[in-house]
Amino acid sequence: MGRIFGTDGARGVAGRDLTIRLAADIGRAAALVVGRNVKRKPRILIGKDTRISSDMLESAVAAGLCSVGADAVLVGVVPTPAVAYLVRRYGMDAGIMLSASHNPYEYNGIKIFGPQGFKLRDEEEAAIEEIILDGVTEIPSLSGGDLGRVERLENAHADYVAHLASTVPGGLSGMRIAVDCANGSASATAAELFAQLGAEAVILCDRPDGLNINEDCGSTHLERLSQFVKEHSLAGGVAFDGDADRCLAVDENGDPVDGDQLLAIFGTAMREEGRLKGDCIVATVMSNLGFFTFARENGFATDTTRVGDRYVLESMVKNGYSLGGEQSGHIIFLEYMTTGDGQLSAIQLLSVMKKTGKPLSELKNQMKKFPQTMVNVLATPSMKAEWDNCEAVLAAIAGYEHTLGGRGRILVRPSGTEPLIRVMVEGEELSVIREAAQAIANAIKENVK
Repeated sequence: MGRIFGTDGARGVAGRDLTIRLAADIGRAAALVVGRNVKRKPRILIGKDTRISSDMLESAVAAGLCSVGADAVLVGVVPTPAVAYLVRRYGMDAGIMLSASHNPYEYNGIKIFGPQGFKLRDEEEAAIEEIILDGVTEIPSLSGGDLGRVERLENAHADYVAHLASTVPGGLSGMRIAVDCANGSASATAAELFAQLGAEAVILCDRPDGLNINEDCGSTHLERLSQFVKEHSLAGGVAFDGDADRCLAVDENGDPVDGDQLLAIFGTAMREEGRLKGDCIVATVMSNLGFFTFARENGFATDTTRVGDRYVLESMVKNGYSLGGEQSGHIIFLEYMTTGDGQLSAIQLLSVMKKTGKPLSELKNQMKKFPQTMVNVLATPSMKAEWDNCEAVLAAIAGYEHTLGGRGRILVRPSGTEPLIRVMVEGEELSVIREAAQAIANAIKENVK
């Protein structure tokens, strides 16, 4: 991870960690970096989610851009993948999304996309950090006609929704489902998308007030969606996170469907249609052992990356694969989008259900999940850096690896977006893996400072 940017952009509590000054500095530095090969004023698109701080940060970033001669193009509240798509569609030099994804409302973040709709490379983010933190490039002091302008686009939402709808040419008529917008970015687009496709969709949690994003709703809280689907006898439900770049689902019984199960469903359907390049699905080290068992038993190749959709995408682009994703619900269909898109995943899932005529419970059960548990340890930056040098922690891991005896696995990793160290354990016996996860977490708390 970088000094400002983590695995998914710069992130922190807005006004405390992510200040107006830092946001403006990121805007200035980003304009200088992406504008190095542009022989005119750079044009940089800015989108945001529904957090109360997003308006403040939008103004700060736009001011930073304009101060160094770049034009800021505002599209308002949109999903993160909309920024990635619209940058390419409109020929922008970069795109900036203001969102902290699934985090509570007090957090916010800044993600930057290049002109092709891909997140900036590590070296480009490092160049921005060097300008801000090390002063390696002099910030120009402009005035008059050299300053940039702020422009607002009114048709951005419609263009994005039309693109998503075009990926399901047969439409979704006859599908009765619930859609949880997490009081986030999807609140601005989901109703129109599902209406265009002809689905009978009940839209939930689409009344953002700046403070209720992800609050007891969305992909991190499926309970309300599950109950609603069961009470209204729907075919299933889909839920997005705050910036709608991930999607999880519940089947007709209200049971959850995670990203690994979605990958199995999509991989099977895409291979049957000849769209799964290399017969390979890209996943991360956090994917359930059941996913890898499913892939092996059904003749799929897999490529396993570090946690983070940017690393999944990196493998897909490098190797020419068409499908990849994370257990958390980031699913990338590279033929349609350059990043994970929750609404795209949702309509692709409903399309598979409609084409096969199979209930979602049957589709998801082609992959059998191993029991898995996770314990999060609140961690400082120094704890994140030093946990794997602690003998007590390493001894606890080694001891439980021996206990699992090759019939499970342990994964300890610092979060790239939150002040946490995550301890994940999988195995055949739930009581054993819970004991292991808690014991390792306690070892970290007690011995790592």
